[in-house]
Amino acid sequence: MWSSVVRNAGLAPYLTATSQCVASQLRPLIPAVAVKADSVLVPSPVEPKTSGTMAKTLPRSALRVTSGVHGPSQVRFAHSDITVPDFNDYRRRDVQDPNKPAVSSDVSRKAFSYMLVGGCAVTCAYAAKNVVQDLVTTMSASADVLALAKIEVKLSEIPEGKSVTIKWRGKPLFVRHRTDEEVNEVRAVDHNTLRDPEPDEIRVQKAEWLVLIGVCTHLGCVPIANAGDYGGYYCPCHGSHYDASGRLRKGPAPYNLEVPEYTFPDEETLIVG
Repeated sequence: MWSSVVRNAGLAPYLTATSQCVASQLRPLIPAVAVKADSVLVPSPVEPKTSGTMAKTLPRSALRVTSGVHGPSQVRFAHSDITVPDFNDYRRRDVQDPNKPAVSSDVSRKAFSYMLVGGCAVTCAYAAKNVVQDLVTTMSASADVLALAKIEVKLSEIPEGKSVTIKWRGKPLFVRHRTDEEVNEVRAVDHNTLRDPEPDEIRVQKAEWLVLIGVCTHLGCVPIANAGDYGGYYCPCHGSHYDASGRLRKGPAPYNLEVPEYTFPDEETLIVG
């Protein structure tokens, strides 16, 4: 019974030792004898000599030794076996002589520096010019647009008293062959009484030929030729009337019809643009 209690309670080692030291009816007294055990020497592991293990033996901080009464001094490692490098190959010949003053070679050294800076500046300016030129070229008009910049008109195909409409730069162009009666009529009008005063003489290069951009100055409509109260041009959208010189005579338009740049290279040809 006691053995089962001892095993369950975890006191078996202590009670067993007691039962051996205290005599009972079943067991006599057995004296305890202490036996000295032999000591076991475990050899320390040998650490291999590698770069990692040897690096651990180096000092991790600045070494200091005490010298004097209070003052610590820092220990420095003198690398006396290192040769001082020679930079004479990289120096100018004018300054290699230690006994020669630097002022004597001042002009030649500055000339080289100025030449180097000036050459770099010219190169950068040339490169910047090319970049700007290429950028401006990309924004210039294409060949098809330049081809439409000027238009040539054969005047022999326009009879007297008629007006033709030609597309130029996406706009209608009016070329009118005026009669002597139309010329005398528009020049007889006092231009100072008009909303946009302008004499007929400064609107044409030749009295019989009138060249206009067919866009109404009111809201950009296209007027009708040989129509209106004054026999010139009429805008049916808002009722603006122009005479045979393209000047506003009636309606809401604020200005006369625009006159483009044009030339007469010969008697039978008109070039607009």
